[in-house]
Amino acid sequence: MMIDFQDETGVVADGHIELVEKLLTFAGKAEKVAPDAEVSISFVNNEQIQVINRDYRDKDKPTDVISFAMQEMEDEELEIVGEGLPVVLGDIIISIDKAKEQAEEYNHSFERELAFLALHGFLHLLGYDHMNAEDEKKMFRRQDEILGEFGIER
Repeated sequence: MMIDFQDETGVVADGHIELVEKLLTFAGKAEKVAPDAEVSISFVNNEQIQVINRDYRDKDKPTDVISFAMQEMEDEELEIVGEGLPVVLGDIIISIDKAKEQAEEYNHSFERELAFLALHGFLHLLGYDHMNAEDEKKMFRRQDEILGEFGIER
């Protein structure tokens, strides 16, 4: 799986990027994602993610992670398929400010929070959601399984 990282904050350490890359590669194999699949991950601050949250979700406040799945089809979109084209899963945007705040709030490491947010966004790209209690339970159970198998515990 190809993962493209963009650090808009300039503060994300190489080790943190490596952690996310290894986790999502592990998760991709666990979820049987095509080896040629592509994902983009952007690290931003609270101000940047607030603008995205406002513009795309009508929520004018910072959030921790937002995913934009490329495989979801809207009513009037044309599906782009073809032999040899990679599977573009979509984009994950993570607020580093929120990750730091939540790590402190939940009393665990920044690395654990960053891994949690990256995996959460990745599972959204794969179609997992938490719009109702049953889907939420399924998504969070799978998230906990993958984190545990990877070796990241609370």
